[in-house]
Amino acid sequence: MIRFLILIFFVYIAYRLVRRYLGTGQKNEPLGEAGSVDDMVKDPFCKTYVPRRTAYRRIVAGKEHFFCSEACADRFEREGEGEGD
Repeated sequence: MIRFLILIFFVYIAYRLVRRYLGTGQKNEPLGEAGSVDDMVKDPFCKTYVPRRTAYRRIVAGKEHFFCSEACADRFEREGEGEGD
């Protein structure tokens, strides 16, 4: 029984080594700095979520807002907050 368990252990170790060297294992990359994973922001006009790095940024009445498109940003400035879809 002990020999069988030792054999299973060595087979498992060999399997892990083969996966590592062939590159078929799961890649665990660190997230790193903020921005590696997109922060989502909510468009205050149409209520959709967009990645912060691609959102249109406007400062309205001293407050920073993020929008999904330039059209939403313009409509927000014209019509005011909460008037969207």
